[in-house]
Amino acid sequence: MALDLTLLYRGPLSSCNYDCHYCPFAKHHETADELAADQRALERFIGWTAERHEDRLSLFFTPWGEALVRRWYQDALAQLSQMPQVRKVAIQTNLSCRLDWLAQCDRSKLGLWCTFHPSQTTRQKFLIQCRELDQQQVPYSVGAVGLKEDLDEISRLREELSPDIYLWINAYKSRAGYYTEENVRQFESIDPLFRINTQYHASLGRSCRAGASVVTVDGDGNLFRCHFINQQIGNLYQPGFEKSLSERPCTNATCGCHIGYVHLDHLELGSVFGDGILERIPAAMNSPAQRIVPIAP
Repeated sequence: MALDLTLLYRGPLSSCNYDCHYCPFAKHHETADELAADQRALERFIGWTAERHEDRLSLFFTPWGEALVRRWYQDALAQLSQMPQVRKVAIQTNLSCRLDWLAQCDRSKLGLWCTFHPSQTTRQKFLIQCRELDQQQVPYSVGAVGLKEDLDEISRLREELSPDIYLWINAYKSRAGYYTEENVRQFESIDPLFRINTQYHASLGRSCRAGASVVTVDGDGNLFRCHFINQQIGNLYQPGFEKSLSERPCTNATCGCHIGYVHLDHLELGSVFGDGILERIPAAMNSPAQRIVPIAP
């Protein structure tokens, strides 16, 4: 049976070249053996994908750190983008890596979710990378964590980015009551969808594409409906794993992360993002970002 499936891959890699104080990702200095194990896991995933000739696959890498500073992830995106069964391959990145590897990719099937970290790099350096992506015609979005002390820097980034690049803002939710209504409106003037991200959306018992047409896979091939429900539903590398794919109501009370709630059916965000759902590019990005019309949460 041919599948039309989105896979969110998160292997064992957990190192990052940045050290943001707000980052929830575990970071440590990995040993050579740990890095080799991550590379083997990724190569196994690439091999599985290569054999799925009849499927239609969308792949999104959501590492626990920065993957694109590792050559094997650059090579993986290049290889996967050239496979006819892969309709899209995207990755989250801080965009600090070299970009020469992009020449080996089918850039029409590539998407980058690029996060700007003002405490770790300068706006000027980040924009140089963005302009390289513009020149190479790589689809990408840009975003930042909505810290109030970074509002001016994020505003300047919006002014200096190409107007057809969407700049999203992830709400800082580690502190209750962090934003005033004025703060929300300030960030909303940059990202019209910001208010949606400030919420924990009711999800218990709600219909969600996660577990049916969207699943998470780890380095061992273990399948989960999403990153936020730690219940294994199958294994990608076992025969008949397809039987584990089915509609399941969400078992969590709420969902507060974009890569989770974007798949909740009642929010109808699939129609907002369309084919750019993995790299977080709204379908309306043939118009300037400021013209995106947010949906009612």
